[in-house]
Amino acid sequence: MWNISFELPLVMILGIILAFFFSRPRLGLRRSRIFLNIVIIETLTILTDLVACLVDNNYAAYTITTVKIVNALYFVAFFSRAYMMYLFATAVMKDTLEKDAAIRVLIRLPMHASVILTLISVFFGSWQFTHVIFYADGYGYHSGQLYNMVYVCGFYYVLLSFISLFLYRRKLGRRREKYSMFFYNLIIFAALILRLALPNFLVMDTFIFMAILVVFLAFENPEYYLDLKGATFNSLAFNEHLTENISNLKEIPIGVAVYNYHEMSEVYGYMQTQAGLVIIGRYLKQLFPKTKVFYYRNGRFIVLAPSGADINPKVQEITERFRRPLRSAEAELYLSVGIALFDLAKAEYSAEIIARTMVNALDEVGRTGNVTTFFEESLSRTEKEKYVKKCIENALETRSLELYLQPIVDTSTGKVVGAEALSRIKDLDGKIIPPGIFIPIAENSGRINELGELVFEKACEFMSESDGESENIEWINVNLSPAQFVRTDLAERYVAIIDKYELDRDKVHLEITEGCMIDDAFLQKQMDTMTESGFKFVLDDYGTGYSNLSRLKKCPFINIKLDMSIVWDYCKEPEEILPNMLQAFKYMGFKITAEGVENLEMADTMKNIGCDFLQGYYYSKPIPQDEFVEKYMS
Repeated sequence: MWNISFELPLVMILGIILAFFFSRPRLGLRRSRIFLNIVIIETLTILTDLVACLVDNNYAAYTITTVKIVNALYFVAFFSRAYMMYLFATAVMKDTLEKDAAIRVLIRLPMHASVILTLISVFFGSWQFTHVIFYADGYGYHSGQLYNMVYVCGFYYVLLSFISLFLYRRKLGRRREKYSMFFYNLIIFAALILRLALPNFLVMDTFIFMAILVVFLAFENPEYYLDLKGATFNSLAFNEHLTENISNLKEIPIGVAVYNYHEMSEVYGYMQTQAGLVIIGRYLKQLFPKTKVFYYRNGRFIVLAPSGADINPKVQEITERFRRPLRSAEAELYLSVGIALFDLAKAEYSAEIIARTMVNALDEVGRTGNVTTFFEESLSRTEKEKYVKKCIENALETRSLELYLQPIVDTSTGKVVGAEALSRIKDLDGKIIPPGIFIPIAENSGRINELGELVFEKACEFMSESDGESENIEWINVNLSPAQFVRTDLAERYVAIIDKYELDRDKVHLEITEGCMIDDAFLQKQMDTMTESGFKFVLDDYGTGYSNLSRLKKCPFINIKLDMSIVWDYCKEPEEILPNMLQAFKYMGFKITAEGVENLEMADTMKNIGCDFLQGYYYSKPIPQDEFVEKYMS
C-alpha cells in the first residue's frame, strides 16, 4: 500500500546528526533547542509513520484500537513538526510574529485544532462519522473528510515562515544565512507538494530531512561556534549568547587578554602562539568549570562566571599562573595577561553595545597588562561612539558633510594665499561634532575612505566655483588619510573627481602625514603614480612620525608643515636645531609651513627662522566655506 524504502536510511542519518550534535560543546541557544526538538520529532514522525504503515498494511492482525493509536501518534508528530519548523525559522531571525497574544493564538490555532481533530478521530471516527482526519474499522485505515488538514496545517506554517523571512530578513547578517532560510522553506513547501502528488510514496520525510540538513550545515553545526581546537567557544558564539540572554544576563563577565598580543605573536610565530592560546583556553575552562569560555580573536578571552561567584581569588590565581611559562609538546611561551572586570549590574544597553565595550576593554588591558574594572561609563562611551558612527553614515549618505577652511598666510606678503580643507559633520539634532571625535571613529569603522573622498570632492567643487572670483587664493590643501593613501586605485578615483570639476591639478594639494611613510617602497610608488597624474604633495605634522632628511629627499613634496608641537616648543625655548633643519629643507627645495601659530610673537619668530607660510588661530580658526569666501575672497 505504501512504499517505505526511503524511511529507514533517514532514521540512521538523523541518529548520526544527533550523536555529533551531542558530542560537541553546545551553547544552549533557543534556536538550537528548537533544532534538537525538530530532529527528535522528525525521527518520531518517521518511526510512527513506519509503524502506522506496517499496521495499516496488515490491519487484520491488529485491533482497531491499535490502528487508531499508531495513526494518531503519527498525525500528532506531523502537526507538531510543522509548527516546530516554523518556530525554528523565527528563532534564526531572532524575531517572531507572535508579539501579541491574539496573534499568538491565531498562529498556534491550526496545530492545536489539528491535534484536537486527531483525538476526535481516535474516539469518534467511523464509517458513520467521517468528519475527521482519519478513522479505522474492520476494513482497516481510511482517510476522513478532514484529512486535508494535513496540507492546511503544513502550508499554513510554511507561509508564515516565508512571511517572517521577508519581514525580518535584515536580521540575517550574511547572505548565506538568507539563502539557507529561503531554501529551507522552499524544500518544506516542495515536500508538501510531493505528498499531494505521490501519496503512496513516503518521500516527504526525505525532503524534510533535506531541510533539516540545510539548517544544520548553515546554523547548527557545533563546529561553527568553537575555536582553539574546541577548547573555547568563538566570538560568533559570544555574540549569539549575549543577544539571546541580554534581558536576563545572570553571568559575571571576566575578560583576559594576552599582553602585547601582536608583538608576542611575531616573537613566537603563528603555530606556537596558537598552541599557547589553546593552553590558555583549556586553563580557563578548568579554572571556571561549568561555565562558558569564549575566544574573541587576537588573544582575547571572555569568561562568563556564575552570578554571585567570588571572582577575586580567581583573578589572583590567573595572575599567579602567568608568572610561569605555558608549556605543551609543541611550545613553551612566556606570556603575560591583562584582566578586565565588569561592573555592569544596573546597566541597560543593547547586546551590541555591551559586546563592543567588552572588546574595547580587552584591547585596553591587552595594551597595559593591568587588572582593570570597567563601569557603566564605558558602556555610555561606546553608545555615544555608535551614535557618532550613525551620524557619519548619515552625512555620507546625504552628502551633508560641511567644508570648513583655515587660511594659510604667505610670510613675505602677509596675505592669505591658500587654505586647508577640513570636514565637519552634524549630529541628528544639527549640532557640530568635533573632528577629534568623529575622525577616529570613521577610521575605526572603515568609513574614512568615503569621508576623505567626499572632502576632496567638496574642495574641488569649492575651488571650481571660486575660480576667477579671487586671485589671492592660489591653492587648497586636502588631507589624505593613511587608509586612503594605500588604495591602489587612488590616482584613478581622484583624477576622475578633479576632472569632473575641470580644475587644474595645481589648485588642490594633497596632505599626507608621516604615518603614510612606514613602507618606503609603497610610498615611493604611490607618490610617483599620483605625481604623474599631476598631483602635488604636502607633508603634514612633520616631527611626529618616521620621516628623516634621507627619506624626504626621495619624496616629491612641495611643502613641509611643521607640527604645532614643534612650533610651540621652539617658541618657548628657541634653539639652533630647528633653524638649521629649515635651512636643510630649503636647500632640498621644500617650502615650509608653521602650524599652530597663535599670536604675533609666534608669527614673527617663525617668519624669522625661514618659514614661508603660517597657519593657526592667530589668523583664523577653521570657518565655514561661505564665511571664508566673504572674509578672504570678496
